[in-house]
Amino acid sequence: MLDICRIMVYSYGEIIKEYIIMKKQNESKRDCFVRIAEARTNKIIDMLRLLGNCSNTATYEYTKEDVKKIFTAIDEELKATKTKFDTVTTNNSKFKL
Repeated sequence: MLDICRIMVYSYGEIIKEYIIMKKQNESKRDCFVRIAEARTNKIIDMLRLLGNCSNTATYEYTKEDVKKIFTAIDEELKATKTKFDTVTTNNSKFKL
């Protein structure tokens, strides 16, 4: 009877968190990358679409300079992120003076 009471004390959120932790422990690095990269990429795409809604001149007022600043910031961050994926760090390099 005591075990049943303990189970009932768990909230749905706690059960889900525990399930996610167990699932992640069995997840390969590749599977983890795919799961997280897909979710984050979709979030970025959604946010870009929302940003595109700001182009409605019936609702918003902006200058070409505003638009330039927005896309410069996005381009810079995109380049920095691409660089992280392009740069291969190896620990095989030897120190030389």
